[in-house]
Amino acid sequence: MTAPTTVHTFTTTTRLGDVTLEPVDPARDAELVQAWLAHPSASYWQMGDLHVDDVREYLAGVQARPHEAAWLGRLDGEPVFLTETYDPAQVVLDGVHDAQPGDLGMHLLVAPPTTPRHGLTDAVMTAVMRFCLWGQGAARVVVEPDVGNRKIAAKNAAAGFRVLREVDLGRGAHAKRAALSVATRDDFAASALGEGVELAPHLTAGHMEHAHRHLAAKALAELAHERLFQPEPEPRVAPDAYRLALDAVTYRFTARRYALEHWVIDPASIRRTADAGLRGDVVLPVDALELIAELQPLLQVPDAMLATYLEELSSTLAGAAAKRERELDGGTPSVSGLLEAARAASGTPAVADSFQQVEAAMSEGHPSFVANNGRIGFSLPDYRAYAPERGARMRVLWLAARREHTHLALAADQTEQGHYGAELSDAERAAFADRLAARGLESADYLYLPVHPWQWEHRVAITFAADVARGDLVPLGPGSDEYQPQQSIRTMFNRTRPERHYVKVALAIQNMGFLRGLSPAYMRATPRINDWVADLVTSDETLRGTGFGVLREVASVGYTGDVYHRTPQPNPHRKMLAALWRESPVPRLGDGERLVTMASLLHRDAGGASFATGLVRASGIAPEQWLRAYLDAYLYPLVHCLLTYELAFMPHGENLILVLRDGVVRRAIMKDIGEEVAVLGERPLPDGVERIRAVVDDEEKALSIFTDVFDGVLRHLSGILAEDGVLREERFWALVAETIDRHAAEHPDSRSGVDLRAARFAHSCLNRLQLRNTLQMVDLTNQSESLIYAGTLPNPAGRGAGR
Repeated sequence: MTAPTTVHTFTTTTRLGDVTLEPVDPARDAELVQAWLAHPSASYWQMGDLHVDDVREYLAGVQARPHEAAWLGRLDGEPVFLTETYDPAQVVLDGVHDAQPGDLGMHLLVAPPTTPRHGLTDAVMTAVMRFCLWGQGAARVVVEPDVGNRKIAAKNAAAGFRVLREVDLGRGAHAKRAALSVATRDDFAASALGEGVELAPHLTAGHMEHAHRHLAAKALAELAHERLFQPEPEPRVAPDAYRLALDAVTYRFTARRYALEHWVIDPASIRRTADAGLRGDVVLPVDALELIAELQPLLQVPDAMLATYLEELSSTLAGAAAKRERELDGGTPSVSGLLEAARAASGTPAVADSFQQVEAAMSEGHPSFVANNGRIGFSLPDYRAYAPERGARMRVLWLAARREHTHLALAADQTEQGHYGAELSDAERAAFADRLAARGLESADYLYLPVHPWQWEHRVAITFAADVARGDLVPLGPGSDEYQPQQSIRTMFNRTRPERHYVKVALAIQNMGFLRGLSPAYMRATPRINDWVADLVTSDETLRGTGFGVLREVASVGYTGDVYHRTPQPNPHRKMLAALWRESPVPRLGDGERLVTMASLLHRDAGGASFATGLVRASGIAPEQWLRAYLDAYLYPLVHCLLTYELAFMPHGENLILVLRDGVVRRAIMKDIGEEVAVLGERPLPDGVERIRAVVDDEEKALSIFTDVFDGVLRHLSGILAEDGVLREERFWALVAETIDRHAAEHPDSRSGVDLRAARFAHSCLNRLQLRNTLQMVDLTNQSESLIYAGTLPNPAGRGAGR
């Protein structure tokens, strides 16, 4: 950048007083500056032999040149320093420094004090850095002091400068070995001379108290729902008052109870006390971590795993505080903002934007799991870059994986050339081939594998270093398309080309009871399973009538050439290098249609507004009519798949995308098919699809609706609509029952023994799974045997249920 000389003065306040910088006047200042240069303390300037006329000529030359400027600095009016600024791309460092836009070079000469003043050089350096960064608008300040000048090296370090490398500058008597150094605004702000920075601004007492209360309310509600303890009513205090007495503390709170033993606890009402004997009760802070520690005898978390569970809870708290900060600062839209953005969206880019705004706005993870945002392995910068709620864009990194150790599986209508031709531009594929050729490698010997940037940095380059070194894995660099992480964290939506596929990659962080890897072995059958499910769905007249669809996972790739695939026992390292591509819902939209994740129906913003309630009210139709439309799109096809085909999905909020028109749910699209679909009976399956069979009895088949839909989704939605005064829960569940009965009436030939109107069903508990084993909740190869039950629950949609 060209050093400007139009600013006549710059003033800032330091610990020693006001410092002012003004352009040097060579005629006026030459004698003063010459005396400073002649002092032994200025020896590194190498100008001590100059006379006053020489200095005057030097300063005049600096002021006359377009890329340099000289400034006189005064402390409370007294001249105490000279600073020079310059464009490092044009002078001094031309050809030496890889200058960036906004770079500004700086030299500093502090006057030898007649009377030593403690802190003078600190005050001067502080003022000069402020002048360069804010007065002159620099993005980075560049300095090149002599490597032997230890005093200025220490002062530069105190101002946040980072040494890039040593360089040779000047010629002859003026040659020097210099420490090329830079400091950004953030570097200076964080330095000893800067004002300091908030390294974690979300971790404030206020944000964290809100997070603790929210998580404590959820823990009390969900763990009581799973019958790990039973709060006692205190009707003499209030009709909705409850008490939970533990060994050392007592919790009191207000709550409302709904069907399926669903608790809605007011976080603000929670009061934690300890008995202090004659002094009465002592009020203690509400702390979700302490709550779990106090509950451990009831929760029966294995001692060896308690710390891991608490770490996942700590991460969940940190995430909640960060979400709270973003919502209050306006970084995350409110419910009304989300609804308005969706209403106003026109055209594919805007519709995709509104879809992803909703995706990033979710303030809650899984509605039933307490520790639902563990993300163990993410640093704070990782969180900011990759957490779904940040809404940031990222680029995946591409590896070339040696074909003989890598498997690419494709859907029936896909080809290798067509797949990579669609996902990578011509320029990208040409560049990848050139980079392989530069290593003496043939592109035909490799398949392309996308990896998460975190996975590359923390796993591939370290855990698979040997594979990289021998050329079985070749890093090719980032792709061109930008992606946005989804709520499932390892799945990315293409923001550059929204009509193109999602990419799902392995991400070896611990999150909600699992290491979030992807198995190459599982990936082999994924496209074939997806083809089979998609064919079944599209060929069924009933499902076509509801508009129900699936997003196929059309391609998968997995690398198995590492040593971890040759160990005697399976291990998590076998799930660190695989990816799949899933269809986008965007091309399926008609005029006026919008997309939202079904998880949004359970979302409340920082002001407590519910997205579901907002949709109902914005739709302009009666709440019952709105709910019928939703149940027709969501529940009816799931019931049909189970009763007709013994086919069960994992239909939680993040696995469904809802298609809206005018705020009303018109149809639902299921995703995450390959890993989470199951056939629960003996019906014939084609080759390659047998893996998804899990034969269970009729009562357990029914749990795919009772547990995953009734308890996992509708329990929460019913509570929200009831709390907001939109629809009474009795009427809610009556409409659920009507949906099931209508399916039976419209399919009188159904031979299924599954009874979704049974009076009771087994109470399958999710948090108990995570509490039992925080590292792997269930055996994915035998999920049925992993389940934990706590008696039975009355079916609110059962025959004779009170409505």
